[in-house]
Amino acid sequence: MKNSQYHSPLRHEGTVGLGDYAAIGEGRSVALIAPDGGIDWWCVPHMDSPALFDRLLDTDIGGYFNLTPVGDYSVKRRYREASNVLETEYTTAEGKALFTESINSNLAGPLPWNELARRIEGKSGNVKFRLTIRFGTQVSTRSPWLETTAQGNVFHIGDLIVMLRCSDDITLVACQGSYVEAEFTTTPSSRSLCALLVSQCEPLAVPSIEAIDNRIETSHQAWQYWVHHLHYQGDYPQHVIRSALALKFLWFSPTGALAAAATTSLPEGIGGEKNYDYRYAWIRDACLMIKSFVYIGALEDCQAAYSWLSKTIMRHGEELLTCYSLEGDEVPAEEYLDLQGYKDSLPVRKGNNARHQRQLSMYGDMLAVGQLFVQSGHILDLDTSRLLSRLANQCADRWRLKDSGMWELPSLEHYTHSKMACWLALDAAVELVDAGHLESTWRQRWATERDQIAQWIEEHCWSEERQAYRFYADDNGQLDAGLTLVYRYGDRVNKKRMLSTYHAIIDELGHGGPHLYRYSHVEQEESTFVACSFWMVEALAALKENKLAKSNMEQILKTLCNRGNVETFNEMFDVRTGEWRGNLPQGLSHLALICAAQALGKQPLSGK
Repeated sequence: MKNSQYHSPLRHEGTVGLGDYAAIGEGRSVALIAPDGGIDWWCVPHMDSPALFDRLLDTDIGGYFNLTPVGDYSVKRRYREASNVLETEYTTAEGKALFTESINSNLAGPLPWNELARRIEGKSGNVKFRLTIRFGTQVSTRSPWLETTAQGNVFHIGDLIVMLRCSDDITLVACQGSYVEAEFTTTPSSRSLCALLVSQCEPLAVPSIEAIDNRIETSHQAWQYWVHHLHYQGDYPQHVIRSALALKFLWFSPTGALAAAATTSLPEGIGGEKNYDYRYAWIRDACLMIKSFVYIGALEDCQAAYSWLSKTIMRHGEELLTCYSLEGDEVPAEEYLDLQGYKDSLPVRKGNNARHQRQLSMYGDMLAVGQLFVQSGHILDLDTSRLLSRLANQCADRWRLKDSGMWELPSLEHYTHSKMACWLALDAAVELVDAGHLESTWRQRWATERDQIAQWIEEHCWSEERQAYRFYADDNGQLDAGLTLVYRYGDRVNKKRMLSTYHAIIDELGHGGPHLYRYSHVEQEESTFVACSFWMVEALAALKENKLAKSNMEQILKTLCNRGNVETFNEMFDVRTGEWRGNLPQGLSHLALICAAQALGKQPLSGK
């Protein structure tokens, strides 16, 4: 796999670039590791739990787990082939050492406890390392305290039990209630290990150092097993597999939910207020991730995620919520946390107020992914089939309403994307009836409303002056890159207008290039949206603009994958500065890469 390279010092006023983090995880929690060996983010036991390490959001009081060479050094790092086990090579004037890092699992899945393991091997010479840990205080609401037991020191942080396990060569210098310091020196062929074991409201098992070390390799084998049983054979396979592995970080194995990202409050623009909590399952994001899982043949993940989403929607009644917790509950209302924010970008949020928004495009998301599921050779159960019928009827009733759109804007409008998504929902419903997957009772109604939606869009959402579909009906001709997601409407209704719209989007929102801002006039407060750039590739390829689609894909990958990043994509990329922005790993960014590659390679759907 591709190496990323860095040289010390790596931090400026305590922070590193958002694009410099690599992720490790086990399908339950995700830790973010800076190139200098600092773990700056880990919510445990789950992605949406309070943070044990949160220096990412506050360099003064945030928790961290540093394991860093003493003195100057250079860094190379990569993921192992077909794996989410991370390798980092440190080189100093005195020698070279290799880190291997993993949140461990076994071949049957996640462990009953969380086990973050860091192996350090000496490769040449001698390299001195310093280990420092400062446990987070859950935004000053918990005071960590130390208990000495027969098995070793145990830290209590609220309802968490945390144990640091180290090999005998690692010498503790300090060990207090919230702080640990240790040091050691590698020699040629030396092998050291330190690990954190965490449990919540449960007894804590204490495995041996050897068992933890061996589980790094077991975890690697489990990742490789998953990859080797995928069925993707299209274009850009290395990038697709890396994005697939990134999506696995967000697949919450206890329930099958798909988180939008593993972090909260990382800014879309430094110093701005667009800092949101993405550690929840959005209907839109989950459906698009399921779509990408279908394309790569990840059958188990696809079935589990779609089943969880359908059952969660049914459990909450007739009304769709925009997002749900990873346990399937209602997302909490936003509260502001008393943290300084990444590079002083405030507010820092917990919860998300978009949870109750009206977003009509969700009908298209749910019906389209159901259609794709059965097109891939699978079967809908009766409850899911009836759910899709109810959603189609809701869509037929409500498509004339204003909504907040897919970008969750405060202004209610007749967003063109929302109307096109409603068209897609009813078109999918009709096709599901014709294929025998939905009851035929409402087929004629769905077909009639679908055609009325198309007529309404052509009358109210087309700008003759701009030669493009507007952002929303009857506005002054603003553009929306989200229309790249509804290319099928153009292919079936008005391909000429859709292609004209896409070229206008490239000209205005991409300034003639492949990296797109979300919509008109937004570039002053945020960066280009990675998913939109890949969605444009998919849309152009689907509409047979293959040369432009291929050119865009090559340019995007060249920009995003050759700047030291180990392909752990954030939400946004600032083409002006070369810096990454927003939460990470961002599901939309990675799924969009997979869908773009699939479209370019015309990869057939896998029913295996």
